[in-house]
Amino acid sequence: MDPRDVIKRPLVTEKATELMQQGKYVFEVDRSANKTEIKRAVETIFNVKVVKVNTVRVRGKLRRQGRWVGRTPDRKKAVVTLQEGQRLPIFEGL
Repeated sequence: MDPRDVIKRPLVTEKATELMQQGKYVFEVDRSANKTEIKRAVETIFNVKVVKVNTVRVRGKLRRQGRWVGRTPDRKKAVVTLQEGQRLPIFEGL
């Protein structure tokens, strides 16, 4: 799998911003990607050393449109811990 297919987008939330100060970054990743693929993708794309990867599967929320009930898509988040002193430039200035 191509590294750019594994990582869909960075997640910027209040909690993710607080984790950045600890050297942890949050991404939305492909649901079928495992921790090894996520680690390899982040190291390839950003040229950094990944120490640890934690993943969370997030179920989609129920949404109503009048009498019809649907669900937002399920997704997978990855919290990536970088080696001490390394940073990702796309998150700078947040």
